[in-house]
Amino acid sequence: MHLFRAASRAQGGELNAQEAIDRLALTDLVMRYCRGIDRRDFDLVRSLYWDDAVDDHGEMFCGSPDEYVAWLPTVLEPLDCTVHAISNSFFVIDGDIAEGEHYSVNFHRTRAEPRQEIIIHGRYLDRYERRDGVWKFARRKIVFDHGYVHPVKEEGLAQAGADAPHGSDDRNDPSWSFPLLAGAAK
Repeated sequence: MHLFRAASRAQGGELNAQEAIDRLALTDLVMRYCRGIDRRDFDLVRSLYWDDAVDDHGEMFCGSPDEYVAWLPTVLEPLDCTVHAISNSFFVIDGDIAEGEHYSVNFHRTRAEPRQEIIIHGRYLDRYERRDGVWKFARRKIVFDHGYVHPVKEEGLAQAGADAPHGSDDRNDPSWSFPLLAGAAK
């Protein structure tokens, strides 16, 4: 069995070492985005886009990285928790250009009463460019596939989280006490 067999249809064979390195770099880019959004680390989010990139969240937002990062606090403020989880990821790499499709489940819990959980099943469609040896987003588009909204079951939430430190969407989250994670935007 070959660890990297048949992962690149564009090249029709096994991954070479550079393709494997590129896939790891692109996967890290996508994971950093999720961390940046969920921990409200907007400097990290901004660092993942080229200056001339476009983020397209459909009718909600479409614009430059600076505009996107300026929009995020407003759209995320009503939410006390978000979790952006990536499952299937598929990359096609052609030199310094790549595209990716990532299935995601995005969980959102509102602050205001009556509190609600909004779960979105969708995909990110990305275009990446490598410039000066660094991969970043050149375009990011969201696609909605399925979703639902239901009330927060406060008793169950309290019971499930009774014995563990609680996460938060700010610098009080336990992950900020890990210096390497806290410096991810650097």
